[in-house]
Amino acid sequence: MGSVRFPVDFATDLKDKKFDGIVLVTDCIEKLPAALQCLLAPLKEYKQVDAAVHSEVVLLKVPGVPGDRLVFAPTGPLDRDYDDVRRFADAAVAGMKRSLKAGMQSPLLVCPTHSTFKESTLVSVLGALHALYVPLEVREACPEKPHKVDALGFWVPGEAEGRRIKHLACALESGRAVCRDIGGSDPERMAAPLVVKYVEELFNNTPIKVSVVSDVKQLEKEYPCLAAVNRCANAVPRHQARVIKLEYTGEGPIDQTLLLVGKGITYDTGGADIKAGGFMAGMHRDKCGSAAVAGFFQVLAELKPKNLKVLGAMAMVRNSVGADCYVADELITSRAQRRIRVGNTDAEGRMVMADLLSEMKERALSEVAPELFTIATLTGHAIRAMGPNYSIIMDNGPARSVGNAQQWQKAGDELGDVFEISTVRREDFDFHRGKSEYEDILQCNNLPSSATPRGHQTPAAFLLMASGLDQHGVDSEKPLRYSHIDIAGSSGPFPGIPTGAPILAMATNYILHRL
Repeated sequence: MGSVRFPVDFATDLKDKKFDGIVLVTDCIEKLPAALQCLLAPLKEYKQVDAAVHSEVVLLKVPGVPGDRLVFAPTGPLDRDYDDVRRFADAAVAGMKRSLKAGMQSPLLVCPTHSTFKESTLVSVLGALHALYVPLEVREACPEKPHKVDALGFWVPGEAEGRRIKHLACALESGRAVCRDIGGSDPERMAAPLVVKYVEELFNNTPIKVSVVSDVKQLEKEYPCLAAVNRCANAVPRHQARVIKLEYTGEGPIDQTLLLVGKGITYDTGGADIKAGGFMAGMHRDKCGSAAVAGFFQVLAELKPKNLKVLGAMAMVRNSVGADCYVADELITSRAQRRIRVGNTDAEGRMVMADLLSEMKERALSEVAPELFTIATLTGHAIRAMGPNYSIIMDNGPARSVGNAQQWQKAGDELGDVFEISTVRREDFDFHRGKSEYEDILQCNNLPSSATPRGHQTPAAFLLMASGLDQHGVDSEKPLRYSHIDIAGSSGPFPGIPTGAPILAMATNYILHRL
């Protein structure tokens, strides 16, 4: 499958000869520290002939620096109300793309630490690595060239800080690369059985335990909602569903347990409610929730945080259309013994996660300080409500009582993996309550989520109801914290490269403070 680890090194000497060019990322050349003053004169000289030097990426010949060339990628202003640390990642992406056009094979990224954004260097390195990612299918087709450059360097004033950033950047990027590999690869390369192979190879000889449920009878018994979605795809062996379970247990006494469920629709045709009118293109990305779960476990494998336990489930299913596909009006009894009326087969994501969330709920009752999460590219409404760059998090009562969503938002702000917060309200539960004596729960209405009021909030209520987690709210003797995360907007553009959201926010919130 090719390496998910990228060669990264740091330098404290700006003129280190193992690099062949400099990529400078900053908001103000006049504020460069003393160690970088050699870059100031050529930039000032260039400014005299091009006033756009602070707003566009430029390439200069600068004798004496590595490769005698400098790419300046300005962040733009950083002191406005709406500026955030993403300015550094964006500039690093732009600068790295320009360096590739210039033919650099060992670029040195220079981003002096900003007084407001303390992790600006790390964020810039992560931005550069995003630009340098090579898709899995390309790596496999051209194994002799698994990377766009030979190595990426970054400048820091001291070795201790260099080692810290290198350690974190390599670990975080390896997790995002796993997420991109699974989430971005086409529906045949990452059909469910091949996701299993990828994950098993990835976590061989690591602290991550992997187990797989593949037997259709077991799927029907333990995950009836998922089995219904799998019914049509099961006729094609290479498309048959898999439930991939991951487990990490850190050293020392456990003080926190995370239980993650990821939506892994390997391809979403819409099922019987088929995605007509050209809306099917890009639906191989409907597995980015499960891809994020796998990516987070890759970060765990690299950083090995102590006192933390994490359980993960990847629901890998293809929503196919054909004679044996599940259809609207069907009644399906969930693992939690809730009768569900199917309203639209294109709302399969909530179905495949419901039973896995129910299983995680059962596990959580015997774990230390459990927190449950579902992660999914679930609704078009998430994009309509918040735009194309933001993850959305919604807490149940117990999670809201401790400000969980606010903690995620704060963590996401640190490395530019940004979140908006939504609230699950009584109308969302009312929306999903059964409309007749036949059913306890209505899966959804007959409209796209983007045309449904509160279209990204109601699925969280459905997951609570269908899994039985609604019995563990603030009024329960055994309350359980649960949050639903919709990454439909933040998972990345198509065509384009997946972002790896929300791995950076998760790692910041649950891992980095333990190191």
